[in-house]
Amino acid sequence: MIKRFSVLYVGQLELDNVGLDGTPADERRYSNDRIVQAYDNSVALAKHMDSLGYYCMWTAEHHFQREGYECLPNLILLGVHLAGLTQRLKFGSAFNVVPMWHPLRLAEDFAMADILTGGRLVFGVGRGYHSREVETFGAPVIDNDANKELFEEQMEIIFKAFNEDSFSHQGKHYTIPAKVPYRGYDLEDITLVPRPINLPVEMWQPIASGRTLEYIARKGIKGMVALTGELLVEQLFRSYQEYAALAGRDLALGQDMGLGFGFCIDESQEAAIEKVRPYHDERYKWFAPFGFVRYTDSQGRPWGTPGAPSRVPTIEEGVAQNVWLCGPPSLVIDRLRDVEQKYAGLEDIILQWPEGMPWPEFKEQLTLFAEEVMPAFGG
Repeated sequence: MIKRFSVLYVGQLELDNVGLDGTPADERRYSNDRIVQAYDNSVALAKHMDSLGYYCMWTAEHHFQREGYECLPNLILLGVHLAGLTQRLKFGSAFNVVPMWHPLRLAEDFAMADILTGGRLVFGVGRGYHSREVETFGAPVIDNDANKELFEEQMEIIFKAFNEDSFSHQGKHYTIPAKVPYRGYDLEDITLVPRPINLPVEMWQPIASGRTLEYIARKGIKGMVALTGELLVEQLFRSYQEYAALAGRDLALGQDMGLGFGFCIDESQEAAIEKVRPYHDERYKWFAPFGFVRYTDSQGRPWGTPGAPSRVPTIEEGVAQNVWLCGPPSLVIDRLRDVEQKYAGLEDIILQWPEGMPWPEFKEQLTLFAEEVMPAFGG
């Protein structure tokens, strides 16, 4: 049963000249004075969500994006700040890009935030996909196998740090603690100081290709599927459930998963589609070259894979594939009811702030959704 509604804000600015025929993504260049608008947006969004009863504000870690699409490099720092300006809203990392961190620094930072905010931060992890940022920080991402190997060793350290009073680790990439003398004895273990006080730590990870499904299901990490065609959503949800069962976790279909949608509310579906069209197209101008068009063909093959389309999709295709919820509140409720009936264990819906949509317009959309759609669901 759907219980919670959250919002994903990746840190975009109010972009100029948006749309398929607007400014090419790689030609965008914003000054630092404009980049800081992402932080004004974050504060305004958090306060508005808190007042309307939303559950969690999710943000995305990215670096060096002078193009203005994803301008939030430290989600834990941001979450602690926003928690001090709000009352109930949670703040989720979607996601901390683990290969760009030392795993102990990431674990320490989250543990401090967990204590300082009274448990209002949600821990999210990812492997990264921007070569410009991950490789610049000295970690692999172009070599997928090397990235996976590094990530899984880092996660092993993070699990130990969160859950064990003291621990050690010897792997390919890390030796913890360092093999050095300390105050007259040889170090054999260390303790994370502080450790989180809200245990076990709730963890989330994005699901795109599905290659991480077995790992996260086995580790008890929750999965987030966002802006994905409904045929692929069903494949991913069923695979997660099956892998969880192999790990001894008996889950209802959709349990421990979050499902993300784009949306636009208006008097008719046609009016909503036209309103959101330039922002939808702006999103895929930026994300399509990364392979992040998670629409599918009739056989369920993701766009960009052999045999499937590779062009920028249209908003009409997004609506047809139940990726974007567009129309009057009653239609949006009906679409979500269908999802709820299909996935009995699904509790979390995440709404996307469309890239380039000005804050006043999105603020109105969030208000309409909270007042006209959310009351139809429990939780």
